[in-house]
Amino acid sequence: MSQQYYTVAKLNLDKQEADFLDQTITHWRTEGIIDDPTAEQLKQSYDIKQFDWRRLAQYSFWVALTCGLIAFTSLVIDDEVIKLLERLSDTPDILISIISAVFAAWFYYHGQKRKLSNPERVFSNEATIFIGVLFTASSIAFLGKTFDNGSGHFSILFLISVFVYAVLALKFRSQLIWAFALISLGSWFGTETGYQTNWGDYFLRMNYPLRFVFFGAFLTAAGVLMSRSKRLEVFRNLTYIIGLFYLFVSLWLLSIFGNFGTLEDWFKVKQADLFYWSIISALVSIAFMIYGLKKKDSIAREFGITFLLINIYTRYFEYFWGITNKAIFFSILALSFWFIGRKAEKIWNIELKKKD
Repeated sequence: MSQQYYTVAKLNLDKQEADFLDQTITHWRTEGIIDDPTAEQLKQSYDIKQFDWRRLAQYSFWVALTCGLIAFTSLVIDDEVIKLLERLSDTPDILISIISAVFAAWFYYHGQKRKLSNPERVFSNEATIFIGVLFTASSIAFLGKTFDNGSGHFSILFLISVFVYAVLALKFRSQLIWAFALISLGSWFGTETGYQTNWGDYFLRMNYPLRFVFFGAFLTAAGVLMSRSKRLEVFRNLTYIIGLFYLFVSLWLLSIFGNFGTLEDWFKVKQADLFYWSIISALVSIAFMIYGLKKKDSIAREFGITFLLINIYTRYFEYFWGITNKAIFFSILALSFWFIGRKAEKIWNIELKKKD
């Protein structure tokens, strides 16, 4: 049977990816799965990237937006600009809100148009939409000032932002706008629970970190369930990641401060009395790590491992920094993780033998 060769565009891979493919092709050739000409043809089908221009573009736009925000902040606090703003202070809030909304609509329209005409310009398109997000926030803020009755119930503005950003994210299928919707949702949850308690220290006997443990768990569950909806599936991973971030950061704060609403109350107890929060945080991290390993869920696995290590280092600085020899402490950690690695390697070898 004659072999047919087809001309295809070469893959442009990172060095790590190329090394993996080299090892795989060599293994297939050694085991007789493919012959030498096929192996050579496969190795000629990809090149190694000389420079990651995509990552450079991403970082450049992030730096550009950050510098733009810093420049705007510097401009606002400039004396001459402050005097100008004072002269414009008579401008009605509703007019500023409308102007901001018009600018936001223009940036959304321009960003979406660029997406259709130049889809390869991923980061510049997202940067354009990001500016629209900022103008949207300005529009909602000044709209709130227009109808402010002095009640201090500004959490409603965050709730409005949630719906506005969610609708825009669904329309433009933008991960960036969806992220702002989730951040606004977290801001609404925090300020609304504060408002309902007249800005007291506890809501249903929970301080802020404990409240956000439940909020993070809710958002994580929502991220999992999004896979059932075709329209929302595109936002599944982002919702899942932000939910886990809320959950684990809140658990970490609980492991330090416990369920205390003020620093004065926290100073009255010994850190050892809060150790059970550290155990709960570690158990949740281990549970997500095991779940991620079993289900091949890299997001859950990495969050579990990362925050387990953060928990360990935090406990070290809390309890052992001043009394334990550093070499001894880290030697114990090294032996512990060596033991875990050996056990994992043993299990992996057993499963590999079963497959063979």
